[in-house]
Amino acid sequence: MTPEIKNALLGSSPSKQEEKTAPPSQPRQKKVNKAAAAPKPKASAKKEKPVQKKEGKAKEQAKQQPRQSAKQGKEKSAGTGRQRNPRGKQDKRSRIPAKDQKPVRIYYLGGLNEIGKNMTLFECGDDMFIVDCGLAFPDDDMLGVDLVIPDFTFVERNKDKIRGVVLTHGHEDHIGSLPYLLKQINVPVYGTRLTLGLVEGKLREHGILNKAKLNVIHPGDVVQMGCMSVEAIHVNHSIPDAVAFAIRTPSGTIVMTGDFKIDCTPIQGEMIDLARFAELGKEGVLALMADSTNAERPGYTKSERSVGESFDALFKKAEHRRIIIATFASNVHRVQQIIDAAVHYGRKVAVSGRSMVNVVNIGMELGYLSVPDGVLVDIDVLNRYPKDQVVIITTGSQGEPMSALTRMAMSDHRKVVVGPDDYIIISANPIPGNEKTVGHVVNELMKHGCEVVYEKMYEVHVSGHACQEELKIMLGIVKPKFFIPVHGEQKHLHKHMVLAKGMGIPADHILISEIGKVVELTPNSMKVVGTVPAGRVLVDGLGVGDVGSIVLRDRKHLAEDGLIVVVASIDAESGFVVSGPDIVSRGFVYVRESEMLMDDAKRLVRRVLEDCADKNVREWGTIKNRVREDLSRLLYERTKRSPMILPIIMEV
Repeated sequence: MTPEIKNALLGSSPSKQEEKTAPPSQPRQKKVNKAAAAPKPKASAKKEKPVQKKEGKAKEQAKQQPRQSAKQGKEKSAGTGRQRNPRGKQDKRSRIPAKDQKPVRIYYLGGLNEIGKNMTLFECGDDMFIVDCGLAFPDDDMLGVDLVIPDFTFVERNKDKIRGVVLTHGHEDHIGSLPYLLKQINVPVYGTRLTLGLVEGKLREHGILNKAKLNVIHPGDVVQMGCMSVEAIHVNHSIPDAVAFAIRTPSGTIVMTGDFKIDCTPIQGEMIDLARFAELGKEGVLALMADSTNAERPGYTKSERSVGESFDALFKKAEHRRIIIATFASNVHRVQQIIDAAVHYGRKVAVSGRSMVNVVNIGMELGYLSVPDGVLVDIDVLNRYPKDQVVIITTGSQGEPMSALTRMAMSDHRKVVVGPDDYIIISANPIPGNEKTVGHVVNELMKHGCEVVYEKMYEVHVSGHACQEELKIMLGIVKPKFFIPVHGEQKHLHKHMVLAKGMGIPADHILISEIGKVVELTPNSMKVVGTVPAGRVLVDGLGVGDVGSIVLRDRKHLAEDGLIVVVASIDAESGFVVSGPDIVSRGFVYVRESEMLMDDAKRLVRRVLEDCADKNVREWGTIKNRVREDLSRLLYERTKRSPMILPIIMEV
């Protein structure tokens, strides 16, 4: 364990004075005047009741994020102060009155056994609230699909119980589906400033920003959700303003880490509030739901600051060449380090890619990006500057087909032409499944004569998720009674379960759940009690949910074997062929090079139609099936392929 982590943990120990004054029965929770909710949301968003803000003087710690803004002052209301349990006192969860021990139900609507589409619903009594509402990107077999969002069926059925949505951070897999949800149920949304800044852009695109009820929260704030409350806790991640949640329920406290890592030297803000997690552990935590993304990786995740050191070395190496850096648009810390390096070496910065431009604008507007005057230039005027005085920050680190870097590689970018004078850095590791597309982009860039730095050639990327030792620290300081690994594929969840067992949590107190499963928690039990409608809804253009398994099957069939269209006209009275049949091939064979096959197919279709006329078969479905079956048999015998066959028969 590093000295920084030890110091952070030591900061959680209560002073003697606090031991004397803190009532043992009072948890460390302060409910503050709702009017004290930090920076106001945008004027365009409809304001909901502001968030409860904690009052009272918390013990000041070095390098700890302030719990209050200057506007809130330090007034303390009787009975609402934030207080700690004295050492040696009985576990908080064992002293909940029996009459108040309502079971808590957790509905997993996304984010388990997959990466992305994170969405979890909590229920206690007649109250429900949602944590995160993310999307996933389509698999290779989802042809034509743009996005994958959770199934909101169960949420819509219980819309009268939903008290709000709380967001852990601003990544797409946690906020991307929010516009689609708010079109169905307009409930209050709570998130940190940057998170809501990114949400506002999405809601504006969907035309629902003016109707949205957005509420800014800060670490330390408490949001009341009926009989439950949610406290935000500062964590480190690859995007600023990420938080975890301590969810207080009548049955006990549930800690949900969200995406996190322990970064002792973050680029912006303070290191993760380990002291608060430790205090919750002392008070007693019923269950921990922790990020499992890097549960397979040993050791610690490197600090984001190490990437800045690599950038410094690479900028020196680039010398007289133009530098192009591709990274995730949402990684504001990475963008800031690129800008810092550009300023240091006297280079101008241009931004390419719609999502990158959007995030940079929001980051600058909200103060999360510091860009000196005159450094940022429009990409349209890039050619006015010598190449050795320019840095381009772009999207496309995952080889996305329409991203800016891919278009540069394919000579399809309207404003940037790459060549031997370009030094290109891909500051991201390929997401599993994207290795081939990233490799293709790298190859194309090298064909243009570019020098490309990618993957682990240099330390140009670090993860935003905790590795094994950090996960152990979280388990060790929170000391949960029950443990539920979340946010990952089955292999990640299983490995996290093994780590928890090694930390002394009994096997029967650990649960790996699935999407659609309902987990019920009481002070003494954790069990699966049922299932609810859950899964994936496909978004294709403006259509939401109108593309299902049958449509995908047809698209796959068309993509693999092509299409044959048979057109013929028959006499309305006799049923014999009047004109045709004509055959149109799309994606099957080139007609001019397969005239013999097409002629045989026409003769076969004519025989089938005449045979139906002779036998007085006039039912359209029967005629079309006969044409489809006989023609399919002929084509397979001749080509070993089975195209989709679409008969079009008209009566005249």
